[in-house]
Amino acid sequence: MVRRVKLLALLMAAVPAMLHGQAAKGRVDVDHYTIDAEINPVAQTLSARAAVHLVALDEGVNSAAFELNGALAIGKVTDDQGHTMNPSRSGTEAGFRIGFDPLPKGKALTLTFTYSGKLTGAEDSPVYGIKLAAIHPDYAFLMYPGRWFPVSGYSTDRFAADVNVTVPAGYRVIATGVPTSQVAGDKTVFSFRSAQRSFPGSIAVSKDAPNRINAEGVSTEIYFRGTEKDAERAWGDQTAQVINYFSGLFGRAPYVNLTLVETEAGAPAGYAAPGIIFLNPRSIGHDVNPKLLANYVSRQWWEVGLSPATRNHLWLENGLAAYSEGLWLEHTSGSGALDTIMKADTTEALTVDNVPIIQSARLEDFSPEFWALTASKGAAVLNMLRATLGDEKFYQTLKSFYSQYVWKPVTTEDFRKTAEATAGQDLKWFFLQWIESSGAPEFKLEYTIFRTQKGFRVVGKISQDLDTFRMPVEIKIETEGNPELKTIEVAGTSSEFSIDTFGKPKNVVIDPAGKLLRYGPSVRVAVAIRKGEEFAEISEFTEALQQYQKALETSRNSSLAHYRIAEVYFLQNNFQSAANEFREALNGDLEPKWIEVWAHIKLGNIFDITSQRERAVNEYEHARRTNDNTQGAQDEVAKYLKTPYERKKSAGDNV
Repeated sequence: MVRRVKLLALLMAAVPAMLHGQAAKGRVDVDHYTIDAEINPVAQTLSARAAVHLVALDEGVNSAAFELNGALAIGKVTDDQGHTMNPSRSGTEAGFRIGFDPLPKGKALTLTFTYSGKLTGAEDSPVYGIKLAAIHPDYAFLMYPGRWFPVSGYSTDRFAADVNVTVPAGYRVIATGVPTSQVAGDKTVFSFRSAQRSFPGSIAVSKDAPNRINAEGVSTEIYFRGTEKDAERAWGDQTAQVINYFSGLFGRAPYVNLTLVETEAGAPAGYAAPGIIFLNPRSIGHDVNPKLLANYVSRQWWEVGLSPATRNHLWLENGLAAYSEGLWLEHTSGSGALDTIMKADTTEALTVDNVPIIQSARLEDFSPEFWALTASKGAAVLNMLRATLGDEKFYQTLKSFYSQYVWKPVTTEDFRKTAEATAGQDLKWFFLQWIESSGAPEFKLEYTIFRTQKGFRVVGKISQDLDTFRMPVEIKIETEGNPELKTIEVAGTSSEFSIDTFGKPKNVVIDPAGKLLRYGPSVRVAVAIRKGEEFAEISEFTEALQQYQKALETSRNSSLAHYRIAEVYFLQNNFQSAANEFREALNGDLEPKWIEVWAHIKLGNIFDITSQRERAVNEYEHARRTNDNTQGAQDEVAKYLKTPYERKKSAGDNV
């Protein structure tokens, strides 16, 4: 997939910076910020002074790397002696270095940055295509990933902070910590102290007072705008429920009373800061999104409470948050809800099968590949670990991991050792297979059934291509009576088994509960379709069609593959080919079920475009009779039965 690459970042990674006539070397720990900022909502500007306290972790450290939003211009940088420092940066790129005289190990230094600029949300973001900082006359949000202050060790170097924000009278500031405020003429200064080291550098500004929702002993302040305000009560109630449930699973949250802040279109679906969750309007919607809420609430534990020591361990943050979605839905809707989530996560995870989790730092932040590896595969690994340890020891591992490392950076080794101590067994093989290695097995099964004096015996062999693979695998023998379940150790490319049954065997199924991250015909179809969807999302339609065709090579009957091909043709105004593919979708396996109603709607749209109103109405009637209202399908049907569909100049969203 084509990705925008930050040239400066690559150059900095490949070529040592030359500062003060010598190569930059050594590591620093930025442990505290003092930020004095003023926001002018009308002018949409930020002016700030940030004092950055750092400590040399190695002998002879002579520079520190930072990132600052490209829309902000650095006016001056000084050290604690008042000497002016010269940052080395390029154009609007975020990265730059500050060189200084070599520091002995353990020596502290304070660098003070003065900077300013305009942040309308239309500027180039540190993460391409995603709004992370924007100032408007009525509201503002400046999130930590937006690099609105000089960031060192993004997402890994934890810090404490004192943040003072000046705004015009009538505005209020939301940030981490209990606020104090002081009136200064026609302005107000809001001050926040975060003594514990985490990632407290996210703020919001609002003209409105929050709606405080008290439920189940939890107080949630909500800053929603417009029609989203109607959903505040529901979001507050469910936030309390999620907080309390996760507190029982993981331990007490670092921040129990949260603040929910609405951002705007183009911002991330969600972002978790210490004590704050930012949500874009689409995420808020009319009803609470339980998966999204569970994910970002859980990050109070798995991002705020503890966090990865390096970006190669980001699966501990994103994977635990993604798996927490499943734990919440399993709690509220049963095990089937978790199975559904894990099926989707498995598909997403296998879209990136050539990079080990432990090398996730190679991937671009916020990219589909980044989320597939660190979140989806991370969740799949945790689900397999749960199956390996059993529920009791798995939950004990999570609680022990959090309590032992709260307010600290963590590594995969820390998590493995916690799991080993809890389970009382060596788990190096598990982490070698799923964290340090790439790829996934595809099992082949051979078996023979023998008659015995007491019943039957199934003797067989499981084969797969990964020579270093080792994993306990459950086998289900379907018989004329009750099924037989047995777990065998699959190691290497071939493993034999023998299972006795009382009833006559009818079928043998590997991994019947779908716990393992593995390939199979249906999985390959799903993965190819998902890859195609990712290409289609960035208008790479040729590549998308190639992936959809791969899916059809495995399963000609895949309704979803035909439907996605039809969507591409529709977007390209190739209406006859689109109609043919929508028909093929209706003649396929009709999985998922929503394809039936939406294929009829899309066919109706095509007939309206081609001035065949009677045929269009016939398709809409077919759609109406399905009684399927997935993504508001019946509302669309009613609309088009009343008024013919008209072709839009820009393509609509995929279903």
